[in-house]
Amino acid sequence: MFDFQVSPWELIIRGTLMYWFLFLLFRFGLRRDAGSVGLADVLLVVIIADAAQNGLAGDYKSIPEGMLVVGTIAFWNVAIDWASFRSSAFRRFAQGSPRPLIHAGKLQRANLRRELISTEELMSKLREEGCDDVRQIKVAFLEPDGQISIVPYPGKTNK
Repeated sequence: MFDFQVSPWELIIRGTLMYWFLFLLFRFGLRRDAGSVGLADVLLVVIIADAAQNGLAGDYKSIPEGMLVVGTIAFWNVAIDWASFRSSAFRRFAQGSPRPLIHAGKLQRANLRRELISTEELMSKLREEGCDDVRQIKVAFLEPDGQISIVPYPGKTNK
């Protein structure tokens, strides 16, 4: 129960490869879904964790093997946070940058398509902020965390 059945180096490599695969998947593939945590998000995380388990450690049987894989994943999480704090270039890679959805009262349709955001979805967010017309918006961005931020023209909202 406390002996390694699998080489510790193999566990570190497995943990590293799976961490980076999942990091890149969430960074580049699931960006818009990262900003809010709902039931579907929790379910997604549970399914990914279950699917990734075999890729992480194969059929590990001992407690130290499981601890080493978890420790490897925690290490990479802290390392990315540290590198993002120390380097603006790495921060842009790891976190991305805001993408304009509205500029000077005009929809940026190419960016909406790229992010798979419908006009109706964006208009719903505008209404939440008290705006019922795109022309009332100076800029709106899809932020790196998946949230949509809106800056209306001064005095142009319905609130």
